[in-house]
Amino acid sequence: MSAAGKAVWYIETHAEQPLALADIAAAVGLSPFHLSRLFQARTGTSVVRYLRGRRLTTAAQRLANGACDILQVAIGAGYTTHAAFTRAFSEQFGQTPERVREQGTDGLALVQAIRVDEAPVACAEAPQLLDTPAFQLAGIGMRHTRNSGGAIPGQWAQLNREWPAPAPVSFGVCCNNDDDGGFDYIAALPIGSLGPVPAHWQRVDVPARRYLVAWHGGHISAIRSTWFWLLDHYLPSAGLSLADAPDLERYDARFNEHTGNGGVEIWLPVDEGPC
Repeated sequence: MSAAGKAVWYIETHAEQPLALADIAAAVGLSPFHLSRLFQARTGTSVVRYLRGRRLTTAAQRLANGACDILQVAIGAGYTTHAAFTRAFSEQFGQTPERVREQGTDGLALVQAIRVDEAPVACAEAPQLLDTPAFQLAGIGMRHTRNSGGAIPGQWAQLNREWPAPAPVSFGVCCNNDDDGGFDYIAALPIGSLGPVPAHWQRVDVPARRYLVAWHGGHISAIRSTWFWLLDHYLPSAGLSLADAPDLERYDARFNEHTGNGGVEIWLPVDEGPC
């Protein structure tokens, strides 16, 4: 399991909190020096540069979306003064916060979330087939390209901010895939447990169908390694094919949203027949 992947996940889920290299290293279980060398080698950038770029990118997007109080945006990005924020922002993007608020982010070299993929890893437990009724979900949705999935942890952080009440079960939904590798991802909760759903949340109707349910027991940053193994190895050997329907991640009380450990179920919609 990649320490760099864990570090990216931790940054994306804690970027709006006071965060230093030592905090990230402690969460990953390495010394700051070790993490710095490893992260640079794996991603091509430093931990501190990546954290700063992601925070300033989020700030730029907030300004472009109409945030009026630049100081509040600065504080959210980890800066205590307007002057310090403006200096860092201008060094990062070559434009002032005021200009971006007026003209948007077109032409800015925004720092996108890094995705650190792992080699396919087999499930320790045998996957099981499950027939489910239809149900509805709602949450924070975002369109991703094939290379932008590193932003997904930020969607969960936003969901937790907007709905801090404990939820016994939550779902990550991947749907609307296109031929270029783009897809929609929604960090979601079951509608039946919510009451009034915030107007800006995206709703998802999950159809009744058969799923292959597999257990990913490692850190959440390495979930794609299990997902790839299921697609590349398990489904063909089991005579199953991936169906054109949403695939899901199901999180319950075993998952620790603060550490990324505890495990998660992967639900793949399947049909019997040629892959």
